[in-house]
Amino acid sequence: MTTVQAARRPRVLGDLLPGSLARDAALVAGSAVFVGLAAQVAVPLPGTPVPVSGQTFAVLLAGAALGWGRAALGMVIYLLAGMAGLPWFVDGESGTGLPTLGYVIGFVVAAAAVGRLAGRGGDRTPLRTVGTMLLGTAIIYAVGVPYLMASLGVDLGKALDLGLVPFLAGDALKVLLAAALLPAAWKLAGTGRGTTSG
Repeated sequence: MTTVQAARRPRVLGDLLPGSLARDAALVAGSAVFVGLAAQVAVPLPGTPVPVSGQTFAVLLAGAALGWGRAALGMVIYLLAGMAGLPWFVDGESGTGLPTLGYVIGFVVAAAAVGRLAGRGGDRTPLRTVGTMLLGTAIIYAVGVPYLMASLGVDLGKALDLGLVPFLAGDALKVLLAAALLPAAWKLAGTGRGTTSG
């Protein structure tokens, strides 16, 4: 493969779409809207301010599909617009006083990390996708749980009970779903299972 061919090879699924700047702007804005819509698919759980929602799955998919830069920028837009009052956090909430805001902050880092790994082939096979999605999920919790702990004034054990333990089974299902969807999308695109470098 020549250098020119390698440079043109899509690194993430979003690269398969034609265009450049306009495409990237649409993908960034679309990822923010996608997560905002997924946030409205939420089921409250008794005893915790953290609901089950479609947000984390949307964030991880956006990260893998768009790559680190576009996905992180999309999550920054989602975060800042929600903090400024756009009602697109879970259940139409917004603002800066939410105990779950730490998870949204974690979305930025998780989307960047997942996008970076996807750009290196981390979403081309089911096994690699599982590893990529598990890392992204862990990052979201690594930011969200301490924020929840500080916001509610509880100890770490209680914060884990409120903001992590009830969601582990659901997160495992999301990871497995991503592991089925993303490699299948690459296969449908006809790009094979190769990885990119850099």
